[in-house]
Parts: sequence; structure tokens; C-alpha cells
Amino acid sequence: MANSMLAGLNCTNNIHLIIGTNPLASARCTQSLSAGAHPILIAPSTNDLHYNLQTKIDEGLLKWHQKTFEDSDLFTLGRQEVNYTVDAVFVTSGPRDALAAHISEVCRRNRIAVNVVDAPHLCTFSLLSTHTDGPLQIGVTTNGRGCKLASRIRREIASSLPSGLGVACSRLGDVRKRIQEDDYISPGDLDDSLDQGALFNKLVKEDEARNRRTRWLSQMCEYWPLNRLASITDEDVEKLLLAYPGHNASSPLQPSPSTPTKKGRVILAGSGPGHPSLLTNATLNAIQTADLILADKLVPSGVLDLIPRRTPVQIARKFPGNADKAQQELLESALSAVQSGKTVLRLKQGDPFIYGRGGEEVSFFKSHSLGDRVTVLPGVTSALSAPLFAGIPATQRDVSDQVLICTGTGKKGKPPTPPEYVASRTVVFLMALHRITGLVSELTTHVSSVERQDLDPAQVEADKQRTLWPLRTPCAVIERASCPDQRVIRTTLQHVAEAIEAEGSRPPGLLVVGNACEVLFEREKGRAWVVEEGFRGLESEADEKLFVGLQNALGAVGET
Repeated sequence: MANSMLAGLNCTNNIHLIIGTNPLASARCTQSLSAGAHPILIAPSTNDLHYNLQTKIDEGLLKWHQKTFEDSDLFTLGRQEVNYTVDAVFVTSGPRDALAAHISEVCRRNRIAVNVVDAPHLCTFSLLSTHTDGPLQIGVTTNGRGCKLASRIRREIASSLPSGLGVACSRLGDVRKRIQEDDYISPGDLDDSLDQGALFNKLVKEDEARNRRTRWLSQMCEYWPLNRLASITDEDVEKLLLAYPGHNASSPLQPSPSTPTKKGRVILAGSGPGHPSLLTNATLNAIQTADLILADKLVPSGVLDLIPRRTPVQIARKFPGNADKAQQELLESALSAVQSGKTVLRLKQGDPFIYGRGGEEVSFFKSHSLGDRVTVLPGVTSALSAPLFAGIPATQRDVSDQVLICTGTGKKGKPPTPPEYVASRTVVFLMALHRITGLVSELTTHVSSVERQDLDPAQVEADKQRTLWPLRTPCAVIERASCPDQRVIRTTLQHVAEAIEAEGSRPPGLLVVGNACEVLFEREKGRAWVVEEGFRGLESEADEKLFVGLQNALGAVGET
């Protein structure tokens, strides 16, 4: 089968017949409406109607002729200006339906565009898998060899394109039109349907000066990186249009000296649980290239050691009672730096969106019209990795089939709502060890038995239905996970507060509670808790040489 001639059709006010009432008919109706056409559904009233079709009928967007298709429908339901002949027909029942072949034959004979699902031999046109971004549309077809493959290829292509390319197409399209009007350029001279010709880079002579801006535009579209084209601004456009023939405009889109040559941006990244090798490559690259790094105080020293010496670093001044003020200081520092054109890395422990206030920071920058300048990079959260490093499988068949991540401290230090006990659940509490006594009490007793002035009567009553945690429930305190001084205290809810009091604190740490804590660990009889010191699971001679070499290289860069 020969390949198709790909074309974009202007379907405004066209009449499209859709035969069928299945989900595909709904999809065809949506595509027809998005192209500006008027779809008409033909199917008996006894057919099961897809709910999206019913919605469009109720909204007046779709007409339904409740009957079996007749040949005369092709010549009576169309537009008046084309003698009531319909513009296109979509058959959604498939090639095994005898009616599909008949409709195709009648449409072909009368030169009416027809598409039959899964039957390329019955079609005069096919629909592409399409990516749409404003005026930009990218279509992929395998010419009937595999629709799913076409969809996959389309997604791969679309994912490789920079954001904002559709807006850039609109801007550059306006430039093209204004140049054509202002410089009296023949439409034929601006044909961009084909690749560049042999004369694309020929010299623009003085007697061809009126073509100069056209050539600038063509060269820009051909040679500029797509990322740069996607970031073109209205100011850039005006600079191009002001470059009339005879003016010195060899660099028409360069910003003026008073305009910052670099747009600032914020990278919000997680540093992982502790060990530097658990950084993502994206975060490591951000550490090496940022103009300013604003780090939370719990970011491990091994990660901070990777920061080049030339890069300014500010550590959050967070301590009990000063968290909100310290957070605001960091945000204001980041805002000032971004507005001056710098790349700011907000480096947080773990993952920025898992109790890292990352969402609040994104909202802050959005409120200052900088939402499009924020990139969020994930980090390995200690909530899931710390149990692993302690030999605790968060899920295990026949033991734990769910994981719950909670905070042990609510806003402004208030106790959070305690989760109920579920025997097959593993619960990880972050920010809990400093108030472990209160947390254990909340898990194992109802709030009605303690003083909770912050709860209303309805909340107290609802808490009475909560299943309490048995004091014998296994738990583990994991501190400085993946670091050389990692410590694990294995115990139960009955003894965990006493164990922490006796052993002291080594932040950052978390609490894991549930039967999964004893899947790979057998508790010794007669011992209330067991302490395990140290961690070497990620260390090797090769790793050490790699990180020493990297630190030395970064230091050398900072000294140059």
C-alpha cells in the first residue's frame, strides 16, 4: 500500500456523519467538534449510547438520527452550499460489519471522504495520532499498520519538545504575517512547506533589501535551538520588526544592555536520605551548576561537600519556634536571586514534596508570577528508603499490604490526627521522635482520655470509633539512614519512648511501626530493645575513590 499524502483539512462548519454509538464513535465526535465541524450521529434508538455521546446530545453539540443508515443520508444531511452532500463519514463498527463495506463503496463512488475503523482498504482518509499545542499540531500515522505504535511514537516526539513551542509558533506566525504585509512580500516567497533549498544561505544583495527580514526569520526558524525559539518574547518580536532594511540589525533579537541576558530560575530538589550516592543525576547536576544554593539544615554533610567552593551556600536558620521565619528568609533570598537572573537551588532533605513544604514553595513563586521558572526534582524519601536500610520491608506478603506515611508533628507543633491500627499496615512517622511520648499515647489511647483543647466534640466522638494500637506492636527508630553513623533501635510501642530516652537522639530520624518490623528480625526474649550501630551497605573502595575525585574536581573548579 502506498503511503498517504499528509494534509491538514479545514473542517469548519463541515458535516460529519458518525455511524455507531460505541466509545470510538464518542472519540470521533470529539475530534469532529474540535476541528470546528458539526457531527451527526446515525444509529437505531435500541443501541447502547456511550455516555459522552449522551452528554454532547444534551448540550446541543450533537444531533442523533435514531434510525439505521440509508444511502440517502449522504445526500440530504449535508450543507446547503454543497447540495446537501455530507463532507465525511466515520464508520465505527469495524470491517466485519457488512454495512461498513457498503457505506465505503457508496462514499467512494460519490467522492465522499470515508473512514472505517481497522479497515485501511475501505478508507479514503485516515486519522493521525496527533499532538496539539496551540496552533502547533504534529501527526503520526503508520498507514494502518499499527495505531498503538503511532500513538507511542507521537508521545515520544511530543515529550522531546520544549514547553511553550505552541506559543512560539503563534508569535512567529504573527511576525511572518506582518513582514509579508509591511515589506510587500509575495506569499509564494514565504512557502515553508518544503525543506530549505540550495539558495537558502545565499547573500542578500542591496537590491533585495526588502527580503532581509524574511531571511532573518527563515534563518532563525531553521538554525535556532527549539528551546530558544520556545522562549521568544514579545520584546524579541518587536526588535525583529524594528529592523527595517538598511538598519544595522545583524543581531535583531539580542536583548538590549539594560535587559538581563539570563532569566533566573528555581530548582527545588531533594537530596535523598543521606548518602551522596543516592542523589539523582539531575540533582547532582543542579548542585554543580547553580548560582546560589539555599539548603535546609538537615541536608547531610556528604551532600553539602559536593557543592563547588565558588558557589554561595545559605543554610536555613531553623530551630524550634523559628521555622516559619527561617522559611520566609529562604524564600525571600531565592526570590531576589531569581529576579536578578540567577539559578537558585533549593536543596531539601529526602523528597521536596514529602513533608518538605515543597508545595508551599512552588505556590510562593507562583504568587510572584514565577511559576513557569520553577523546576521540581524528586529525591529518595527516607520514609521508604530508611526502612529498607534497616532491613524492614515496608510491604511483605501475608504481613503488610499497605504503607502509610504520616507526620508526628502537626502545624505549629500541634498533635496530628492519629491513624487507626490496621494489622496489615506499615506506618512511617516523620518528625515524631522529639515528641515520642505524646505520639505513643495518641496511638494507644482515645483522645477523650487526654486533654485536647484543639479538638471539637465531633472530632472527639469520631475518635472513639478508632481502633487503637496494641502496645506490643513492633516498631523501629531509624536515625541518619544510609550515613556511616546510622542507628536503628528495634523495640515495641510499649518501650520506644524509654529506649529513646536511654539511648539519646541522633537526628534526623523517623519511626516505623507495624508487623513488618519483625519480618527479617527476630526479637530476643527478655530484651526491651536492641540497638544497631553503623551502615556500610553503599560503601566500596570504588565509591570512595569516585566521590573523593568528584570533590577534588569541584574544589578545583571553585578555585579557578
